[in-house]
Formats: sequence, structure tokens, C-alpha cells
Amino acid sequence: MIRVLLAEDMHMVRGALVALLDLEPDIVVVAEVDTGDQIMPMVRRHDPDVAVIDVDLPVVDGLTVAGTIRSTMPSVRTLMLTTLARPGTLRRALAAGVDGFILKDAPPAKLAAAIRDVNAGRRVVDSQLALAAWDRGECPLTERELEVLRLAADGTDAPDIARLLSLSSGTVRNYLTAVVAKLDARNRVDAIRIALDAGWL
Repeated sequence: MIRVLLAEDMHMVRGALVALLDLEPDIVVVAEVDTGDQIMPMVRRHDPDVAVIDVDLPVVDGLTVAGTIRSTMPSVRTLMLTTLARPGTLRRALAAGVDGFILKDAPPAKLAAAIRDVNAGRRVVDSQLALAAWDRGECPLTERELEVLRLAADGTDAPDIARLLSLSSGTVRNYLTAVVAKLDARNRVDAIRIALDAGWL
């Protein structure tokens, strides 16, 4: 029997997933939580085989907890769930060492199969997510452009970015203009969104 911990903050979704998984003859949900900070105590208490974790959990996000599980209890496999096919999220998940990553709107049989696969030591990546990551390609920005954009994403304005990086304000504005052009973005905010979705920031 595969013992599963389920972490999902939407109660109706979590209830539906538990009900669906309980229909599987070889899977049992031993614990369910709705916030990221509850996962590690429940993992320690129930020692599940697989932790099925929503990426966007409140308090502590799912990817952070998955990394903690990987470093402290590597025998517990992690399968991430997400509603959006963002290649950047997939890249961060793989960097955190997760064992699987699938979309929430996948058929129930696909979730059960993914649980079985990661429990058996196989890595599972939803094909839509893999294609999105493949299509996005390499980051076209230089290290300096990424540094400037990262500070802008944190809410730092151009004069402060200039001061932090020992540049002139005009040079910072030039970098941001180049970033917007390279990413084919509408503006700076759109450029930040594109870079975050792609996993470049």
C-alpha cells in the first residue's frame, strides 16, 4: 500500500482528490493539510511514501517544503501539483529535487499513475509542462541585465538600483529598456512576469 500525504489549500479540491485516491486499491491517504507549514510535522508523524503537494500553498510554498523534504527525509517522494504550465516553476521544482510534477486538471488516473511512478523511483513530468519549458529556451539576458531586473522585481527604483550597482540612473534605464526589448515585453512589469514565468529570476 502506497501511503500518501496530500497538501492542498482548496478544501473542495482536496476532498475530491482524497475521495478519488481512496478508490485506488493500492493507495491510501494517511494525512492531509491545507498550509505549507503543516507538511513537515505531518511527514514526520506519518512517514508517507509520497507527499502530493500543491505548488501554491499559503504560509510556506510547496516548492520550499519539497526542498526541505528532499534534504531531511529523502525517502519520502514528492509529487507537485499546479494549475499553471509555467516552465519557470518546473525548473525550480526540478532544482528542488522533486520526483514528479503534474497539472491539477490531469485525469484522476494520471494522478494515481504518477503517484505509483514516483513511489517506484521514476521521475514524472507532465508533457505540457516539459514542452513549455523546452519551448522557452535559454535566457537571452546578460548577467547584468538579470541583476537589474531582479532588483526591479523586488520593487527597487532606478536611482536605488544605480546606487546599489554603482551605475548611473541612465545606464539602469538603458538596461531595463534592453530587457523589455529582448523579452518582447510590453513594459517593465511584463518583462518581470515573463522572466519569472521562465524561471530566469
